[in-house]
Amino acid sequence: MRYILFLPVTVMIFLITSCSTKQSPSIVDLSKPWKFKAGDDLSWAAPGFADAAWDSILPGKNWEDQGFDKLDGFAWYRIKFYIPSTLKGTSYLKDSLQILLGKIDDCDEVFLNGEMIGENGKTIFQKKEPDEEFIKARGTWYTDRKYILPTLDPRIHWDRENILAVRVYDKNGPGGMFASPYLISMLDVPDYISFGIKGEAFSFEGDSVMKKKFTIQNTSAKNDFTGILTIKAILYENGITIYERRSKVTLLKNDTVRDSVMIHMDLSKPAVLLFSFDEKNSGKTISEQISSAYILTPKTGELPRINGPKVFGIRPWSPFLFKIAATGKPPLKYNAINLPKGLVIDTNSGIITGSLGKKEEYAVTLKVENTQGCAIRDLKIIVGNAISLTPPMGWNSWNCWGLSVSDKKVRQSAESMISSGLANHGWTYINIDDGWEDKHDKDGKILTNWKFPNMRGLSDYVHSLGLKIGIYSSPGPRTCGGYEGSYTFEEKDAQAYAGWGIDYLKYDWCSYGNICPNPNTADQFQHPYQIMKRAIRRVNRDIHYSLCQYGMGDVWTWGKDVDGNSWRTTGDIDDTWESMSGIGFSQGPCSPYAAPGRWNDPDMLVVGYVGWGPSLHYTRLTPDEQYTHLSLWCLLAAPLLIGCDLDQLDPFTMNLLTNDEVLDVNQDPLGKQATRIKFNPDYEIWAKEMEDGSRVIGVFNLTEKPQNILVNLKDLGLSGAFEMRDLWRQKDLGPVSLSFEKHVLPHGVALLNLAQRNGGIAK
Repeated sequence: MRYILFLPVTVMIFLITSCSTKQSPSIVDLSKPWKFKAGDDLSWAAPGFADAAWDSILPGKNWEDQGFDKLDGFAWYRIKFYIPSTLKGTSYLKDSLQILLGKIDDCDEVFLNGEMIGENGKTIFQKKEPDEEFIKARGTWYTDRKYILPTLDPRIHWDRENILAVRVYDKNGPGGMFASPYLISMLDVPDYISFGIKGEAFSFEGDSVMKKKFTIQNTSAKNDFTGILTIKAILYENGITIYERRSKVTLLKNDTVRDSVMIHMDLSKPAVLLFSFDEKNSGKTISEQISSAYILTPKTGELPRINGPKVFGIRPWSPFLFKIAATGKPPLKYNAINLPKGLVIDTNSGIITGSLGKKEEYAVTLKVENTQGCAIRDLKIIVGNAISLTPPMGWNSWNCWGLSVSDKKVRQSAESMISSGLANHGWTYINIDDGWEDKHDKDGKILTNWKFPNMRGLSDYVHSLGLKIGIYSSPGPRTCGGYEGSYTFEEKDAQAYAGWGIDYLKYDWCSYGNICPNPNTADQFQHPYQIMKRAIRRVNRDIHYSLCQYGMGDVWTWGKDVDGNSWRTTGDIDDTWESMSGIGFSQGPCSPYAAPGRWNDPDMLVVGYVGWGPSLHYTRLTPDEQYTHLSLWCLLAAPLLIGCDLDQLDPFTMNLLTNDEVLDVNQDPLGKQATRIKFNPDYEIWAKEMEDGSRVIGVFNLTEKPQNILVNLKDLGLSGAFEMRDLWRQKDLGPVSLSFEKHVLPHGVALLNLAQRNGGIAK
């Protein structure tokens, strides 16, 4: 049994889990180095094949992360190991063996002693050019690879050497085996019983009741299990148990028990919920835990507050659309003092429209009133060559709807952006990702498919709400989803986008890899983006140009040269700590290249209900990991594109996305990206310069236990006295000098603003 240790101040919480440590005799450890070779030959699956000259590689990280060249194509892994027959005696159930091989990017076939035992995306390997079938198999790459064999299976060589060979196919981005675990063990009671505690959001009743639905499932087709279910809630800050329940549960074959807990507690205090099932006959204990959702952002007040960007860029004669984002007790009355000629404001909605023809800067004073008072804030309008002077904030369809996106879902998302109040905090874009395209007609005009009967009508509707709309394409002949791309139709497509009223284009490399399979020069990387750049600039419309090619060729160094407004710096994100943190904390090299209108893009936000298709689940990120996610993306001055279903916004996600002081870090007009100040295996410290001279500091805990983290001001380039403010809690913490210490929860963050007092100096 493995024990996870938590240290909430003075009390230690020990949790028994169903996993085993590497030291346990009940497993065969496969996490040690394997043999690796790029290329493809089915003879490499044979047990007797001589692989001694192959490279060594660890299975838990993609091959690029271990210094191997980027590879689109085939590669093989091999490992030799011994399976002792004594393994059978370590389990209560003795009929099956399981082989766990982490995850794969993108598809694979697995061979044990020369015989295939499993596969992910099998049709890939039956095609000479697997791109089309690869598209259909996307999504297999994040599947947990678990292969179960009867103990009498002749493919298992008990008490002698065995060989595992894994044939991998990768297309775009990182490739190979990643994540964990890598082991062989007997299939036992804990492998059949599981808790479902992460598929749905926490819910709240009033200000003091938290509710959580959960399931406990038996997947065995042969065995019933009976035992005691125990549920506890324990506060992180002092280890006090605030809730405990014990009950007898019988799990029939292939049975799922559904239940919920209701806990009276302070919703601003983090807690851990512990679920355990003590099975009577085997004596086995199955345990799982989840951190509770806790609310940091204070409730919006009744007084008006103006949010969103403080600077707005537009090109001469382009259509102007800007919605004043403001909160306060409705109804609100909007005004814009010194609004330049050519622009008008709707005082009931706060939507400013029109156009401006002269290159000039305008200082406008925004004013929002209600019965409680008045808010005033400056807005600088810059008419020139630059747009997107602050990172775009909005929503993208891919992470929830994937290729099932439709006109109806986009309209509903736009309506939810307004009705939920997100638009009042600066969330603006409604972006359609892949799945809207049909084909080009005889005149070269791109047509929409049956799911989007009237793109211009949809665009007009989104604009009527004061929001902007985006679209998706590829410089190749096909998109990642297999739909029509823009290759050789760039001019016509840009004209179509402008005619529809599109404000944002995500331009995804995808099948352009077939046109230019091995780009290795700056010209090759830039060429397709230069073509669309010229096409976009010829239309009379400002279209945010988002380059999506996963960071190839260090795109951050040349994205501005093709007039990109933002550029993806990594492969696709998913809703795991490994993915989010791996992407977010690797952005340091990109930092010098961020500037107003030129943003590094580490991909979309994976909060709320996501799923990449019709079936959605609540994000697998813990609440603290979500606080880290948004804090880090704001420090990075990254585009903020929500990826969840906006019709299912739970209270925690809504609270997470509406903290205006945190969002102001992202929208700061100076446009600086944070840099990493301190790196430690257990924590990182990042700092971002702000327009007002202050510094925003992110103190990140990378471990699975709470810890106190010391921050020295000299490491931040600061000396003297500063006022410190907690941005998530919107609370002043008083003066600091020399250093300060913060208590940070597992995978959590402290996001702080340090403002100069008399004598404070920022170098």
